[in-house]
Amino acid sequence: MPRNATFQFGIPRFQGAVRYLILLTLGIWLAIILLWAVNRPGAAAIIALGQLDPERVFHGWVWQLFTYAFVHIDPRHVLVALIGLFFIGASVQERIGSKRFTELYLFSSVVAGLIGALLSLTGHMGSGVAFGAGAAVNSVLMVFYLLNRGVSIYMFPLPIQVPVQWVVIVIGGIEAAYFVLTGFSLFYLVQLLGLGSGFLWYQFMWGRNNVFAFFDNRMVSWKNSYYRWKRRRAGKKFQVYMKKHNQDAKDYFDEYGNFRPPDDRDKKNGGSSGGWVN
Repeated sequence: MPRNATFQFGIPRFQGAVRYLILLTLGIWLAIILLWAVNRPGAAAIIALGQLDPERVFHGWVWQLFTYAFVHIDPRHVLVALIGLFFIGASVQERIGSKRFTELYLFSSVVAGLIGALLSLTGHMGSGVAFGAGAAVNSVLMVFYLLNRGVSIYMFPLPIQVPVQWVVIVIGGIEAAYFVLTGFSLFYLVQLLGLGSGFLWYQFMWGRNNVFAFFDNRMVSWKNSYYRWKRRRAGKKFQVYMKKHNQDAKDYFDEYGNFRPPDDRDKKNGGSSGGWVN
């Protein structure tokens, strides 16, 4: 979208990953509310299992890094999150596709939750627990901004155009204020980290096949580096061996530890004119 354009939110189509995420989140919230009315201890147990509690995460409850984004209690909290997911998420989904949107949503939730849990170990921030889709929705908002920089938003019934970067700044500022006023709670820390995780996804994941391909590429690079290191190490050991036998290892290996090709007259490959394969 060109800069200085105006983006007007209408009623988007209720489809794709946005639909499934909204229905799943709403269904879990309704189940918690109904169970709370008839079996409050059971509802509290479900909340405890699903919310993000750093102490429990570091004792093996790693599934909370995924589930906390779908646990809500306050009706206003779930309403704001789902409205943002519906309007902003539909626009981002239309741009990046349903599968990539699901990847963004889950990736940002896990990254924000994990970093928040790690920061809680300092003892200076990240107190309490976290729950809700705030981090994921904030990451979607950040990606919306990065995909539509310089765009102004006209949101009915407001008769003014708001630059999208100011929407991100205002929301981040409000949540930062709540973060300070609540004693640096994990709840608002994770939501702030959601903006950062959306930026990370855009920088490192957007434009690649998927998140798994990104890590696959890194693994291949690390594996190749490991093998090169092994060849160099073997070459150094061979140099020591050759010196003991009064021979020069450079006649056999290059500086990278690769075996030097033999002279053409020494090849024993049936007289083929092909090059030496190392």
